[in-house]
Amino acid sequence: MRYKVNLKKTEEGYSVWVVGLPGCWSQGKTEEEALENIKDAIQSYIETVEELTKGKETRFVEVVHA
Repeated sequence: MRYKVNLKKTEEGYSVWVVGLPGCWSQGKTEEEALENIKDAIQSYIETVEELTKGKETRFVEVVHA
């Protein structure tokens, strides 16, 4: 799955966050490192959501983006 992320150059390197996942962010000394680190942050975010919704009534919907 692909996620849209925003990058911002900082004094320490780069901050990166996922537009569609509130609170999901990471950083790195280089742009490449930040982009690799956000992959781990996304995985942890998804795992946390799965754990928090375990046993709850859920549904899936499909959205077609033109």
